[in-house]
Amino acid sequence: MARILVAEDSITDLQFIKNALKETGYEILTASNGDEAEQKVRSEVVDLIILDVVMPKKNGFQVCRSLKRDEKYRHIPIILITSKTQDSDRFWGLKQGADEYVTKPFEPTDLLEAVKKHLTSR
Repeated sequence: MARILVAEDSITDLQFIKNALKETGYEILTASNGDEAEQKVRSEVVDLIILDVVMPKKNGFQVCRSLKRDEKYRHIPIILITSKTQDSDRFWGLKQGADEYVTKPFEPTDLLEAVKKHLTSR
């Protein structure tokens, strides 16, 4: 069974994402800030990461860049989710190594499609 780490500091958004994924059968791990997310990736087996951009301690861009630069973790797909909707934000997120960039608000089906796309292509 695939394991997905969801890093999101908003409890409401975290619950929304977990509800969107609950029917998939994937195991969901959570983190509430960038440091915690990076530590969990380095200590647990994770198959995909859903990463909020605006979080305390380390933002999603920083976590994404750090993991994608590390040979041991660069293969893990990262989906950035954010309220940052500018083309420059999207460009920057993809430049950090993100595999997908989803803007809030989003439909649960949009997130599910992105997750399935990156988990089935592995």
